[in-house]
Amino acid sequence: ASASIPADDLISVGTIGLIKAISTFRAEKGNRLGTYAVRCIENEMLMYMRSSKKYGNEISINDPVGTDKEGNEIVIMDLLCDDDLSMIEEIDTRLQAARLYTVMSRVLTPREIEILALRYGLSVPGTTRAELTQREVGKILNCSRSYISRLEKRAIEKLRNTMEE
Repeated sequence: ASASIPADDLISVGTIGLIKAISTFRAEKGNRLGTYAVRCIENEMLMYMRSSKKYGNEISINDPVGTDKEGNEIVIMDLLCDDDLSMIEEIDTRLQAARLYTVMSRVLTPREIEILALRYGLSVPGTTRAELTQREVGKILNCSRSYISRLEKRAIEKLRNTMEE
């Protein structure tokens, strides 16, 4: 085994090889389990070492990339972190929007989806457009403002009930 591969990794890979050997062993082929298992374990370790060599130039988020003004070492992780959490908030917002779109497509009629999309400026996930008044939506869909109001209220209630489940 290579000195650069930790013993724990080799033990784990060997265990995977043993599990594969046990699950694929066929006694009717005339081999002994021990002989077959050794071959499977060796093969698994060789495959692991090949893949480790192939990706040997991987970088770590703890690798240094330079120094700051005070001479402190900067690592990749420092560049990825955002103190104001804007990236995390953006991801959270997108996840919530994706969940909302999934729920909308599952519980609302196409007409209700269209009304909410026009009213709240929704478009495809991740984009927005102008929010319209109930009167403007009614004009587009050739309906009264009060009818749009009722459908909007019903659609929001359906979403609220589904999201609370």
